[in-house]
Amino acid sequence: MRKFILLSLFALLGVVTIARAELGHGLQPALGVNAATDYESVAATDGSGLPTGSGSVNDGKEIYVSQCAACHGLDGRMRGNALAGGEGTLASTNALKTVGSYWPYATTLFDYIQRAMPYGNEKSLSDDQVYAVTAYVLHMNGLLAADVRLNAATLVEIQMPNREGFYLAP
Repeated sequence: MRKFILLSLFALLGVVTIARAELGHGLQPALGVNAATDYESVAATDGSGLPTGSGSVNDGKEIYVSQCAACHGLDGRMRGNALAGGEGTLASTNALKTVGSYWPYATTLFDYIQRAMPYGNEKSLSDDQVYAVTAYVLHMNGLLAADVRLNAATLVEIQMPNREGFYLAP
């Protein structure tokens, strides 16, 4: 009986593994990611692949309040889902990893918002809206002045505080 249970568990594990592989493969086209180059073209740190468009901090605030504040808080500091704050905490036992304290590139923020936000309604924002929300989140972190209009050229110029905190794996 014990041998039968073990064999059944191994068979089930094999089926689950195959199903996960097939499901993951089948989802790639639906998510719009067919190859590493598709992903890298948007998240590239040099800005290559970023769409045309622009957005202001003020426009971003309006969108943020209606689309983002419920999960991240009006000030971007909701516990467990904070986007702002955490400056100087990374070396402490209470590190707060936020956009301003942890993320190395502003292009990554744009890419994440474009692909994954707002939660439950992903990919619903236009390119201009994504630039605007990105501008507002960077502004909340003290990385962008209130009067700046963000676009592909200005986005890559932003120097994130933790840019040198990451190392390439060999």
